[in-house]
Amino acid sequence: MVKHIILWTLKDMPDEEKKSVKQGIKRELEGLQGKIPGLLDIRVQTEGLASSNTDVMLDSAFEDEEALKNYAVHPQHVAVADGFVRPYTETRSCFDFSC
Repeated sequence: MVKHIILWTLKDMPDEEKKSVKQGIKRELEGLQGKIPGLLDIRVQTEGLASSNTDVMLDSAFEDEEALKNYAVHPQHVAVADGFVRPYTETRSCFDFSC
């Protein structure tokens, strides 16, 4: 199994807009469950503790590294990333690992 963890800091925006953007990211990414071969689990956290220094975390699991590579270019994932994540993202950090 391969874990794929992403941390995003969103661009500066009013609080209500940021809340809506975070809800959209969560809804759309978690909506990919069952639609992409090799994607075992996908969860998005949007309500970090006050000690957090990012806005959104993606925690996903894949059958293997090949499944992760296929997810990265899968049209449904690309549509979500281009429509709901990238336009609002200031910074992105990624950590992938086998377990």
